[in-house]
Amino acid sequence: MIVIGGGATGVGVAIDAASRGFDVLLLEARDFGKGTSSRSTKLIHGGVRYLEQGNISLVMEALKERGLLRQNAPHLVHDLAFIVPNYSWWEAPFYGIGMKVYDLLAGKYGFGRSRILSSQETIEKLPNIQTEGLRGGVVYYDGQFDDTRLLIHMAATAAEHGATLLNYAPALEITADEAGFADGVTFRDDEAGNSYTAKARVVINAAGIFADHIRRMTDTEAKKMIAPSQGIHLVFERSFLRADAALMVPHTSDGRVLFAIPWHDHTLVGTTDTPIQEPSYEPLPFEEEIDFILSTAAQFLSRPPARKDILSIYVGIRPLVKAQDESGQKTSALSRDHTIHIDSAGLLTIVGGKWTTYRNMAEDCVNHAITLANLPDSPCVTRNLKLHGYHESAEDFGPLSFYGSDAVAVQAIASSDPRLLEPLHPQLTYCAAEVIWAVRSEMARTVEDMLARRTRALFLNAQAAIDLAPQVAAIMAQELGQDATWIENQLNEFRATATNYLVH
Repeated sequence: MIVIGGGATGVGVAIDAASRGFDVLLLEARDFGKGTSSRSTKLIHGGVRYLEQGNISLVMEALKERGLLRQNAPHLVHDLAFIVPNYSWWEAPFYGIGMKVYDLLAGKYGFGRSRILSSQETIEKLPNIQTEGLRGGVVYYDGQFDDTRLLIHMAATAAEHGATLLNYAPALEITADEAGFADGVTFRDDEAGNSYTAKARVVINAAGIFADHIRRMTDTEAKKMIAPSQGIHLVFERSFLRADAALMVPHTSDGRVLFAIPWHDHTLVGTTDTPIQEPSYEPLPFEEEIDFILSTAAQFLSRPPARKDILSIYVGIRPLVKAQDESGQKTSALSRDHTIHIDSAGLLTIVGGKWTTYRNMAEDCVNHAITLANLPDSPCVTRNLKLHGYHESAEDFGPLSFYGSDAVAVQAIASSDPRLLEPLHPQLTYCAAEVIWAVRSEMARTVEDMLARRTRALFLNAQAAIDLAPQVAAIMAQELGQDATWIENQLNEFRATATNYLVH
């Protein structure tokens, strides 16, 4: 199998197929998670909103997958309490009943039981909550994670089961046999500039927001399947939330929920829902989106965040599946279910879905691929497959906890020089040993790979990441055998990208 796309869906498919014993080649045009998969709200959740929409099957699937993810990657997925504040008399019973249904649907995969809170209990859990008119709240439990740290460990898991994964290897053409059936991919190694053709029994398009581009390689007249919608997230100092619990606002003026959550010792607030025409690798926020999040957050936080307080802003594009028979509907109403499409050339495309359900999506995709390519009917084994880095007490590793069992290897790099474990920047926890590890063991090829996705520096504090870049570039150049020209080019490219994460 050849899989095009190195985000959550594509890497999930690679794990599933490789663990069943199939030969797998995965091609990613940029870096793993460069698109949507690094830009989520950092939640592994059932989707309270979908419960209100009546999409019970999606909620049940997501709640089950949420439980499996915590089981298989406890070093990266953990419980998080969410508080829904109540300012009207009817909200407590209304949301209280809804969360009880949420608990019931989770069954044995539950993360904790919801309950109604008094106003005093709500303030104790969220000290920075707006107290004027507060009547109480409801607490429920969901999951939180680091999206690209999980993705990198998923890629390692796929490799451990025999898959070959390449970043910076864009697909140029899908080849076909005499009958016109897809039988391989021509791709380019962007670093060396060489092109290659690989053959396969089945080609899977898991390119996310760029899936339509890949589909046009076999059908130039293919109609768009993706209705892209962008959401922005603002990152602030931890002091704006000052809690270990998250705030959830179930109804905002744009139809989405709004979250304010603790993440990597910062406060992350999002998200918006704005339809856009075309996807891009570095989407930019609209001014109205920034204003919307600031004004909405100000209604619920006693210390209203302002533009000057924004440390970083990142934008993600949802690969929502376009409704074939409707037009003009809000993107927040479009399906979050995944869709599998097979065209006349036999190209199998999987689009839609969400981070939480990646494993189930991959299982469905590989099942279809087996049927399509007449491959041996091998059963899926990922339900109980521990992901790379699995560790039940990863928090013991402190700042390196997100590496799970790899934390020992990262620490070992500094065995001869303990200074390699010291933070490289006073506002961030990242150290030189992590940079060395990412180059040697996690396929980090650029400064952006390192500061945006192997660590999350760019997403947490864009200016700090810019200041940190020269040190990181020097360490990477030494590891990769690169010269001063490479360092200069890398710094110029990173600064150009990082500027998009600053609010001007």
